[in-house]
Amino acid sequence: MTEVCCTVDSPLGRLWIVTSPAGLTRIAREPVDLPAGDPFGAAAAFGRYLDGDLTALDALPVDPQGTDFQRRVWLGLRQVPPGQTLSYGAFTARLGLTATTTRAVGTANGANPLPIVLPCHRVIGARGDLVGFGWGLPAKRWLLRHEGLVLPGEQVGLV
Repeated sequence: MTEVCCTVDSPLGRLWIVTSPAGLTRIAREPVDLPAGDPFGAAAAFGRYLDGDLTALDALPVDPQGTDFQRRVWLGLRQVPPGQTLSYGAFTARLGLTATTTRAVGTANGANPLPIVLPCHRVIGARGDLVGFGWGLPAKRWLLRHEGLVLPGEQVGLV
């Protein structure tokens, strides 16, 4: 699989967006040594998202590499609209899974290779608390605030 990479500067730091011929495969916060390329216009879409067009990333094709279960969870994240959150339990139910799989859904969510594009930051704890985000809770707070949400008791600021 031939991958290429482009970079985007954001309030969360520089992001390296890796793309296969089929779509975006991962977003890294550390340098990625791949040829430069942006066949799907990811850099421009991220620019629009950061400028306030919260649906700008929705049309980007994705090609996350994982198990069938992980891909089901990751692709299901796209069904949580900007400005809304779901608890892990509600998200699990939305996927048509039983409550006994909520922990597995959380584990898959935590392994999401395409944060922001597959918006795992929109899944929160049962009591409305921020839990788990691979880039840290300050980044999750910033993303939710950027999308118009402020959770009770949360101080939101740039990372």
